Amino acid sequence: MRRSSVLTIAAISCVLFAAAGVRMSSHFSSAEVAQAQAPAALTSSTMPTAKLMPVSTTTANPAAPLATEVYAAHRGESIPAIARQYLGRTSYLTSSELADAIRSTNNKTGNILKAGEQITIPGILPAPIAERTIAVPKDFEVRAIYLTGMMAGSDHGLRIIRHWREVGGNAVVFDIKDSDGSVTIPFENPLLGKHPVYIHDLAKFVHFLHSENMHAIARVAIFRDQRLVTEHPELAVQSHRTGQPWRENGKLVWTDPSNPKVQDYNIALAKFVAQSGADEIQFDYVRFPAEGDQKDAAFAFQKDQGAADAHPGTVSDVSSHLMAENNDSTCPMASAMANPAPKGQKKTAHGASRGNAENKTGQAPEGRKKNCPAQRIPQRSDVITAFLKKAYAELHPTGVLLSLDVFGVMAWQRPVDLSHTGQDIVNMAKYCDVLSPMIYPSHFFGMDNIDHPGDAPEHFIAESMDRFELITKGSGVVIRPWLQAFHWRTKSYSPEYIKVQVATAREKGGIGFLFWNAANDYSKPFIAMPEMHDADAKGAKDNPKYFRGDELPTPAVSAALQPAR
Repeated sequence: MRRSSVLTIAAISCVLFAAAGVRMSSHFSSAEVAQAQAPAALTSSTMPTAKLMPVSTTTANPAAPLATEVYAAHRGESIPAIARQYLGRTSYLTSSELADAIRSTNNKTGNILKAGEQITIPGILPAPIAERTIAVPKDFEVRAIYLTGMMAGSDHGLRIIRHWREVGGNAVVFDIKDSDGSVTIPFENPLLGKHPVYIHDLAKFVHFLHSENMHAIARVAIFRDQRLVTEHPELAVQSHRTGQPWRENGKLVWTDPSNPKVQDYNIALAKFVAQSGADEIQFDYVRFPAEGDQKDAAFAFQKDQGAADAHPGTVSDVSSHLMAENNDSTCPMASAMANPAPKGQKKTAHGASRGNAENKTGQAPEGRKKNCPAQRIPQRSDVITAFLKKAYAELHPTGVLLSLDVFGVMAWQRPVDLSHTGQDIVNMAKYCDVLSPMIYPSHFFGMDNIDHPGDAPEHFIAESMDRFELITKGSGVVIRPWLQAFHWRTKSYSPEYIKVQVATAREKGGIGFLFWNAANDYSKPFIAMPEMHDADAKGAKDNPKYFRGDELPTPAVSAALQPAR
C-alpha cells in the first residue's frame, strides 16, 4: 500500500481497491478503523466544484523568517538534484515543489546547470520546524480521509489534502506505520534499522496540515508487522508444532502482541509522532491474528508464571490488569491461555465465560475468600487491554488523542470473535478517547440474511452504531466510524451512498467520520461533501442532518513556519 508516484498508484489501483477488503479478516463480518468545540459554519466560498488544484510553490507564509542561499553548481548538476539536497533545510514539503520554486526564482526553464553557475535557493529555514499538538476535545467532529504515507508525502497527496479542505473536510488520517510494517518517517530504533522514508519531515508536514486548518491523525498499525517479523523472527507469534515463527494462512506477518519488545517499539514510535506535533494517534491492528491455525499459535503471555522475570511487561502486566479488574491483589491468578467459552456459557459482561466459583450454598471454595472472583487464566483480551492501559498512560500526557480502529463485528460480542482478536470493546473503551469501528457495509457478508450487504448501507451502519453505543454507554468514549469510500461489493456506490452513511452514523450517535479508500480515490466524497453542506444550510440550524462543521480552535494557526527553540 505504498506508492512512490502517481503513475505507480494508477498502475496498481485495481489491486488497492481489493485491498480495502484485505484490511479485513475474512473470518469476520465487518472491517477492522474538556468542552465540546462550538460548531463553526462552513461558508460557500470553501465549497468549490470537485476539481483538484495545482500544488502551490511554497507552503510558507510570506511573513515567515525565511532566507535565501546562493549555490554554485557543479558541471552537469540538475535543479531536481539540488532540490533533493536542500529540501530538509527549506519550507517546502516536496522536492518537486522546491525545484519549481528554484526555477521560478532564477528564471530558469530547463534543469541542467553549467559548472560554476550560481542559483538562488529560496525558502531557507533558520532552524528545523518544531510543531506542537493542537489540542481538541475528544468529541471534536472529525471529517477525515485516509492517505497512505507515500501518498501523503507526494505532490498529488498535497493536492488531495487541499481539495479535501476546500470541500469541507477538517482532518486527514495518514500512515506512520502500515500493516506491512513499513515506517514512513525518519525514526531511529534498534528494531527498525534503515528504511525508506516518504514523509521526510513529520513536524513540517503536520505544520502544513495545521496551516490548512486540518486535524492531524497519525495511523500506526500495531501488531501486524511483516517487516518486523521478517527481520526479527524471534518477535513473531511462534508455532507450537514446529518451534518456528507461526504463519497466518501461509504468511509470516504477525508479531506477538504480548511480547514486551513489540509493545515498547510501537509505543516509542507513537510517542515520537506525538512529540512531532500530531494531534491524534490512531492504533490499527491492535489485536491478535484472527485467521490461520489458532491452536498452533503460541504467545509469550501463555508461558508459566515463573517466566515472568524473563518476560517483564507481559505475564506480569496482564496479571496486574486482572488483579485490578478483580480489585483484590490476593486473588490467585493462573497463567495460561483460557479456552473459548463453552457453548451456552457467557462471561458476565463481555461475552466469554469467567466461570462461577461459588457453590450452591454460597460458600467460597476452600482456600479462597468469598469476595474473590473465580480464578481465571489470562486471555487475549487481557493482553490487549493491558497494552492499551500502558500506551494510554504514556501518550495522553503529551496532549494527543488516542483512537482505536476495531472490527465492526465486535459490537455483536460473539465469543469466537473475542477469543480470537482480543478486542474486548468494553475494556478497550477505558483506555482511549475515540473508538473507530470499521463498519463498511460491503464487509457484513453473511449477516442479517441480506444477500448484498454492500447495497444496504443504512441498515448495517444503523445496526452497528446502535450496538456500539449500547456496549460503550457510560464510558465517555466517542464513537467515530470508518465509512466506506470504495465500490467493492456494491453496485450502488455513489455520492448518495456517501451521504446515506454519514447521515445514518450521525443519527445513531456517531461524532464525525473517517473515509477509507485504499487507492486514496475520494471522487465520490468530493462531490457529496458540498451537497451535504448545502442541505444542512437549508435545514434546521440546531439539528443538522450530516455534520456540525467543527473547526480547529486556532484559525489557520497563523500559517507561518516557526523555527525550533
